[in-house]
Amino acid sequence: MRVANGLWAALALILLPGGSRALRDGDCEVCVTFLGRFYQSLKDKDVEFTPASVEKELLKSCKEAKGKENRLCYYIGATSDAATKMVNEVSKPLSHHIPVEKVCEKLKKKDGQICELKYDKQIDLSTVDLKKLRVKELKKILDDWGETCKGCAEKSDYIRKINELMPKYAPKAASSRTDL
Repeated sequence: MRVANGLWAALALILLPGGSRALRDGDCEVCVTFLGRFYQSLKDKDVEFTPASVEKELLKSCKEAKGKENRLCYYIGATSDAATKMVNEVSKPLSHHIPVEKVCEKLKKKDGQICELKYDKQIDLSTVDLKKLRVKELKKILDDWGETCKGCAEKSDYIRKINELMPKYAPKAASSRTDL
């Protein structure tokens, strides 16, 4: 009887999915990249690695974050408008020099949205045909540059504005384009 119970227990352990799974390639892209850059900046600044000082620096970094990185900061509670506070789930492990992949893996268990964040594809302005892009994508290029197109009603207006501003924001792309 004991042997049978032991076999059933062993079989159950084998068949049940494991609780801790390592991150696959591409999982938690924004989390791993942002926290990796953040951790490196802490080392470069010679910040004291205490949970309080790491949290303070994280809040500073999150104030400057934009786009998907700002959304990550919102999810972990490092922005002023965040509903939850999981900042200590980041600051404490980083203060003990736990790898950012492990920190993101732990955050994924708390809130799955954190690892669903992905960076938007970057448009190569030196080779892309602006006429083939959607207006939404043209607006995004301008938005990434911090510009707007007031009075733009048609796609050609957005293309003209991007071509005007390209030497300022993407000089390499502007010099390599032949359609200007």
